[in-house]
Amino acid sequence: MTDASTGPVTPATAPSASGVLLVLAHPALERSRANRALAKAAKGVSGVTFKDLYETYPDFVIDIEAEQAALVSHEVVALQFPLFWYSTPALVKEWLDLVWLHGFAYGEGGEALKGKRLFVACTTGGSAKAYHMQGYNRFTMDEFLRPLEQTAHLCGMDWETPFVVHGASVKDDAALKAEAERYAARVASLLPARTEA
Repeated sequence: MTDASTGPVTPATAPSASGVLLVLAHPALERSRANRALAKAAKGVSGVTFKDLYETYPDFVIDIEAEQAALVSHEVVALQFPLFWYSTPALVKEWLDLVWLHGFAYGEGGEALKGKRLFVACTTGGSAKAYHMQGYNRFTMDEFLRPLEQTAHLCGMDWETPFVVHGASVKDDAALKAEAERYAARVASLLPARTEA
């Protein structure tokens, strides 16, 4: 990644990181009551930079340098998505594959994300009891999110406890409002403490 005026942007040359980069990935956000409610609540939190991957890259052509610059300039990276087939939507995988590169995010010289925090917020169609060894889906949400947890570990990031909304499609408006308020509070809690001068 380069900056036209100063050359390569590295953790040492980048401005000090602050705030939360909230990366939303939902291929049909207009049809999602839950993810729209969560995103609206989080966008209202001061210190949050919001990015909608499917709105920004509908053709999947990702601006790698811009995405790497955004990652470097934030202390917390938050991923919000619906769980699709026990994983992330396709564009999240594409974004990780193209942006979180060897030499940038991990590997030799890849320390751009070291010391940052990775936070995942996701919604599921099934109830909480479905995500259990004896449940319909046989595994816990922690197990389904393990690849992202390992990604954080590989990149030297701290893994934050995920925020999960189960049964998102069947929640009524009052329940969704409560989840959105809980989400906004959780996102706010991730913000670096501000010190008074």
